[in-house]
Amino acid sequence: MAKRVLNLRCPTCRKIVLRADPGFPFCSDRCRLIDLGKWASGGYVISTPVNDPEDVDFAPPSTSRIRPEGSGTTAYRNQNERRRNH
Repeated sequence: MAKRVLNLRCPTCRKIVLRADPGFPFCSDRCRLIDLGKWASGGYVISTPVNDPEDVDFAPPSTSRIRPEGSGTTAYRNQNERRRNH
């Protein structure tokens, strides 16, 4: 049986905080506000896959595209945009 964690470290200052503390998981209102400020300013983000419509390849699944070695997604997208504009 796994042992239940009764305490953790404050995500802001790393001080040990008991699960029974009223401000859990933060040790103080100051640390809570610092964390909130990081979320509000974009310091923290939730990572999700990029679903940009320009990145979607509409080619049939049976055909495969081989990108030149060393070309990243941006270079590949720019190359396709140049083809469409000509």
